[in-house]
Amino acid sequence: MRARLAAFVAATSFACVSAVASAEPMDPALERLAVDDSCHPNGEWAGDATGATVSRPCRADDASFKRLISQYAFAFAPTAMHSARTTGYGGFHLSLQADYTSISSDKDYWKKGTRGSVDPSSGASSKLNGSPSGMLQLYSLQFRKSFGFGFEVAGLVGFMPKTSIVSGGADVRFSILEGFRTGIGGVLPDVAVGGGVRTITGTPQFQITIASLDAVVSKPLPLQDSMVLTPYLGYQYLWIFGDSGLIDLTPGTDALRYCNYAGQNVPGVSTDNGPNTGQPICKGGSPLDFNNNVVFKPARLERHRLLFGLNYRYEMVMVGGQFLVDAVPPADAQNDDADKKILEGESRQYTLSFQLGAMF
Repeated sequence: MRARLAAFVAATSFACVSAVASAEPMDPALERLAVDDSCHPNGEWAGDATGATVSRPCRADDASFKRLISQYAFAFAPTAMHSARTTGYGGFHLSLQADYTSISSDKDYWKKGTRGSVDPSSGASSKLNGSPSGMLQLYSLQFRKSFGFGFEVAGLVGFMPKTSIVSGGADVRFSILEGFRTGIGGVLPDVAVGGGVRTITGTPQFQITIASLDAVVSKPLPLQDSMVLTPYLGYQYLWIFGDSGLIDLTPGTDALRYCNYAGQNVPGVSTDNGPNTGQPICKGGSPLDFNNNVVFKPARLERHRLLFGLNYRYEMVMVGGQFLVDAVPPADAQNDDADKKILEGESRQYTLSFQLGAMF
């Protein structure tokens, strides 16, 4: 058993490492998200290097960034895929989980905001992702450990195919009511409350962290021998924190060459008598392309989700399935009026999850 377990963990770890080896079609491409696409045709700045005309820098499309983060985050968020009953005092549960999340792949922010196919000969990415995947897949290895008195913790690591992104996180939950078999308690369902956090790595373009609170109600139904069927349902509240890295909206233009860079305006370098501003010194070029390096406004969003699940256990083997869906449209879940307006008309998302594991 230990040998098989070690092989299982090693295979999953290898898959995670392999997933981040190179750029993938559904990796983010935030450099394409500008308010006016005419400012950077083919990724090159359309400004006037001579300075004869006033050239405005490209502006980050913050609204599209928030919509993209909202849908990515739904896929990475904790799924709370478990019944309200813990594994029991000293028990633990090891499982492999597969999640399939719907996205609005027909929207421009997915077509412009993801990498697309790569030319096998030149290695260059497409200028537009003409056919984004209709679903985001996430495969994870999860470990749950109970410490008795209804208290349980979990850890998870996973990877998203067609991206370079690896996710990880932890959960904690407390089963308020569980394990009663006789009397009134034997009739009542198990009830648990919990929370989790997920974060990602593998891309320098953005960072997403999702925190959650959830409540789950379940009722185990013994069948025969050692077989137990457990339906459950629950509610989950998400807080989404999305931040971009420093993004060059004109990657096809070398700002240093555009400027004819000669150093920084600091003592010992600058040759004029003006103040030392620390700005780039350009010899015959223009420094304006430096203004096309931007950071998108942070995304601070919320989501309400409902979950419906069913798991089947035979002795130590457990299989399960779950359907998770927005309880309200994404716009209605926001506390900020500006975010409500940005997400107005965005479709509800759903996640189908499947789990195979063993309980010890």
